[in-house]
Formats: sequence, structure tokens, C-alpha cells
Amino acid sequence: MMRQEKIGTLIIVLFYSCISTISQAQTEIITLFERGTDGYACFRIPAIVRSEKGTLLAFAEGRKRDCADTGDIDLVLRRSTDGGQTWGALQVVWDAGGDVCGNPVPIVDRRTGRIHLIACWNLGEDNEAQLISGESRDKRHIYTLYSDDDGRSWSAPREITASLNRPEWGWYATGPCHGLQIQSGRHAGRLVVPANHSVVPSATYYAHCFYSDDGGATWTLGGTVEEGDGNECCLAELSDGTLMLNMRNYNREKSHQRAYALSSDGGATWSATGYLPELVEPICQGSTLNGPYGGPDSTTLLFSNPASTEKREKMMLKISRDDGKSWHEGVLIYEGPAAYSDLVPLTNTRVGLLFEYGTVDAYERIGFVSISIPEEK
Repeated sequence: MMRQEKIGTLIIVLFYSCISTISQAQTEIITLFERGTDGYACFRIPAIVRSEKGTLLAFAEGRKRDCADTGDIDLVLRRSTDGGQTWGALQVVWDAGGDVCGNPVPIVDRRTGRIHLIACWNLGEDNEAQLISGESRDKRHIYTLYSDDDGRSWSAPREITASLNRPEWGWYATGPCHGLQIQSGRHAGRLVVPANHSVVPSATYYAHCFYSDDGGATWTLGGTVEEGDGNECCLAELSDGTLMLNMRNYNREKSHQRAYALSSDGGATWSATGYLPELVEPICQGSTLNGPYGGPDSTTLLFSNPASTEKREKMMLKISRDDGKSWHEGVLIYEGPAAYSDLVPLTNTRVGLLFEYGTVDAYERIGFVSISIPEEK
């Protein structure tokens, strides 16, 4: 099953300017996962990476009964070997019976080519509210899987909870989105996973990370962003090697904008929370990606999310040319209902976006679109 849809003219919005430039290029959404197909009532929570061989791996949660965040949920995958033009059949990566396998975080180790997949498990009968309050039958557990054959087959899940969770933590979630391998500096090669947790019985969330310096054999708990209400988060490496943690923001009294924190020690500690005025959000997950978009010395950073302060709609790609200090450019991808997303590099001028979208609500489909990055002005 693969649906292609025209999504209309891409609009490049130059904020803080009296003139808006409109691109005449058309693009298409290719639907990869659709509600009520392949034996699943609903698909949610997209994550995507590009392997060392150039294969795109698009992950999602396949929810058997309904769109709820608990119950019988599998981790599923579709692969593309031609840059996202065509996609293979659905693969089930992890099925734990009637329990939850979710929050996928894929990371490609560029040194070995191994594709790591970090995910969470919990009993299908336990929900987030019970996990937060400490009234659940069991806790959230963290697992890792890997593939050495470009995503065709996967190892058995291996639990890594003991070194990454604390007894007082209630809710725990990885990503969801791609993870990161540090490219420069004294921590080059480190695999880093964005995550978040709560502390029983409070419903306040705290963003944190964990990392591996030995190719995923062992994992170490990194720093926590001390100011609460930073929930699902994503990572990017800035041009000087600093890590930026970009966070879903529950603190609506303080800001309707994305929150962020910085780390100069590879994720071991994090700065105080700041806010990004140009990145508005309705309380939703988002994705970041850095790359040479604009030239080999570019400090371009990309971000995707539903760009609205109240509703999950208007999926947008925002562009920063100064390491995330300002975000004056944007490309409107989809006007209607839209929610979670993840970005993947395709070439030095194009990126792919895997995102939830629909016409009635944002959870009807998960689609892929290839986007041309506007040249730096």
C-alpha cells in the first residue's frame, strides 16, 4: 500500500520581512502507513534514518486495537533503497504480544554501519497516568535492537533499563525521533539518545539523555534538564560541537514556544532552559537536523513541527542559518491536521520528512515527502 498525494505549492516564508517568496515547485506525500491497513487499527510515532548504504528506514508504532497510547502495540518498519521514491512491504521489528513496544529512536553508527534501535516497553494494561502516579503494575523498560544488514533483519531486543532508569522515576520515554552520533570533538563517535521522565507521583516531565561510547555495548545515563515541563525532545550537534536539546514545552504559562538546553560535554550535563521565539508549538513532538544545506561550511539547522500555538496543524520545516540562534525562514509542508514528525538527510540540498497527517485528524496516515532546501540568501 502506497498512496501519493499532491500537497500543493510549497510556501517559503521569510519572517521579519515585508516580502514573502513563493516557490512554484510541487511535491508529493507518499503515504507509508495508513489507519486500518496491514492488520493495524492505527499507526503513530514516526522515526526515520538513512543507512550508510543510503537505505531509508521509516519506523512507526503499529497499534492493533485503536489509536490509544497503550494496549497491543508493535514496532514496524518500511524500507526504501531509492531515496524514498518507492518503499518495501511492512516489516514487524518487535511484537511483544499484547504489550507496548514504542517510542522508536534509530541511530546509525557511521563507523561500523550498524543500525541501532532504542525503544520502550510496558505492560499493555498500564497507561501513562498510572505510570506517572506509581499505580501501574510494572514500570517502563528500555531496550535496544540492532541490524547489520541494512534493516532487513533485527536482533532480539536486549534490555538496558538498569543503567538508565531510577527507582523514583515514573513515566519514561525515548525520543521519539532519530538519535545522534557526535561527529567532532573529544566525544566524537558517541551515540546519544534523547529521552524524558517524570518523578513519582508528579506529572511534571524532565528531559534527559543517555549515551554509549562503545558502539552500543553499554549505555550511560546523561544529564537532566533541571527545569521541568520539557517532555519529548530531539537532538542536534551545532557547528562547534555543542549539543542542542530541543524540547516539547508543557509550561504554557511561561511560553508557547519550543524550549531548549545546551551541552558542551556530550550530554553529561545541560544548561538552563531557554525558549526559541520563532518556533511556536501546540504541545507536540518535533524533530531537528543539522547539515551542509547552503555549503560545506554552513551552520544550517532544520526543525519540523506543527507550527501553531493551539492546534496540531500546519506542518512546517523551519530553517536556521546561525546554529539555531534565529529561525527566519520556513517551508509550509502541509496546511491541515498534522502532528509528530522526523527529518532525515537525503542530499546536500534535500531532506526527507516522515510525518503524521490527515484531513479529519492528524492520525489518519504517516507520509514521507522529499523537500528541497532553499539556497542561503
